Amino acid sequence: MFKPFLWGAGLALIALSAHAQQSAGTELANLREDVRLLTQKVGALSLKVEDLERDNEALRKQVAASAQSQANATVQQLNAAVADLNQAIKTGDAATAASAAAQIKKLGDATNAALDSLAKGQAQRAAVQTTFSDNFPAEGVSYTVQKGDTLSTIARNTGAKLSDIINANKIADPTKVRVGDTLFIPGGK
Repeated sequence: MFKPFLWGAGLALIALSAHAQQSAGTELANLREDVRLLTQKVGALSLKVEDLERDNEALRKQVAASAQSQANATVQQLNAAVADLNQAIKTGDAATAASAAAQIKKLGDATNAALDSLAKGQAQRAAVQTTFSDNFPAEGVSYTVQKGDTLSTIARNTGAKLSDIINANKIADPTKVRVGDTLFIPGGK
């Protein structure tokens, strides 16, 4: 009795083992098929990536060419603008030069008229004294020229002679006495 049980258990084990082998073989076949399908999909994806990279490179070249074309147009536009500016400057320079020449002529005429007037005034003036006499009193006072003073008023106010003041201070042009000058007044009080 024990043998038939073992025999039945053995057959069950063999059947189970056969079924397990068949099941494992099926599983293995299924896995192999899955791997084969995945390999195909990876290959297809690799091809799509290569296509996208080629498209991307072509697009990059197009963008670069377009940018270069726009840059060239911009450089051309800039050159045209510079040429226009240069022309405007040349035109403006001619107008400015003509205006400046007219103003310079007007200024020159006014300067010449002023010089002529000054020359006429010099002709009417007395000659400037360049030699001085030592014939004046050795004693006197110092005097600082104030606003509104002339040599004549200084001589009158100090009781000195005009010629003595001129000779003592060696004043070549009596009209050129300035405020703040210190003069020696011979015989002055």
